[in-house]
Amino acid sequence: MLRNPFQIFINDESGQGITEYGALIAFVSFLIGLVFTITQGQLCATISNSFSALSSELVGLSSAAS
Repeated sequence: MLRNPFQIFINDESGQGITEYGALIAFVSFLIGLVFTITQGQLCATISNSFSALSSELVGLSSAAS
């Protein structure tokens, strides 16, 4: 039985997974942009301070271990 090429195209789901991942990445990117917009740059400073404190703790632990 010959199938219509249009029916084959409609029933083919081989690219569905990549489309869903793309939509998910776009949604997460939008949420991240929204959070950075709402916090007006304060989030960047908080993250930077957290990494600086973590770095200082790791240096202290490294010095104490040696």
